[in-house]
Amino acid sequence: MTMSPPVPDGDRLPPARFALDPWTWKEISYLLSNLPMALAGFVYTVFMIGVGVGLSVTVIGLPLLAAGLQGARLLGRAERGRARGLLGIRIDEPSSVALARHDQGFFPWLWSSLKDPVGWRTVLYSFIRLPWGVLTFTVTLVSLFVLWPVLPFTARLLTNADRAMARGLLSPSDELERRIVELESDRGVVVDTAAADLRRIERDLHDGAQA
Repeated sequence: MTMSPPVPDGDRLPPARFALDPWTWKEISYLLSNLPMALAGFVYTVFMIGVGVGLSVTVIGLPLLAAGLQGARLLGRAERGRARGLLGIRIDEPSSVALARHDQGFFPWLWSSLKDPVGWRTVLYSFIRLPWGVLTFTVTLVSLFVLWPVLPFTARLLTNADRAMARGLLSPSDELERRIVELESDRGVVVDTAAADLRRIERDLHDGAQA
């Protein structure tokens, strides 16, 4: 009967050892998957920015850019899930501030989407990940066949840089986003209260005129 490896407490991973334990294999898998994920993110980002900015002088340019930023959020969600599953770090999902304002009309949604900090941070993450993905894929693949005695330490060093990038660019800006959500909620309450008061005053005036 084999014992399953201990799950790290929070973000604290077990120390790297010369033996390739399951956590080391997870880190190796993350490093090898960096290149295809980075390539897909880079191609999407370049295409989205190029088309959106290139057509910004037309009617459809800015809406395409806004929709592209919402798509970048999905890329960020996939990267956070990959980091949680293979690197053992916990990154909270950012609030969907831009999507929550879609019911207020097209132009408020467009403006909030274009200035979405989460989408733009994911775009930046996708840009810088391609050279890093090429580097980590190459080093990890070579280490698997040539430098395998020190591969656990190499994998831990490289994935620590990945953890720092994921936390820095894919984490929500908690205080700012929480404040935005609170303001949106308060504004909604004020608008609903004002509308109810207006309907009550109109009803009172109508009843008084009939009397």
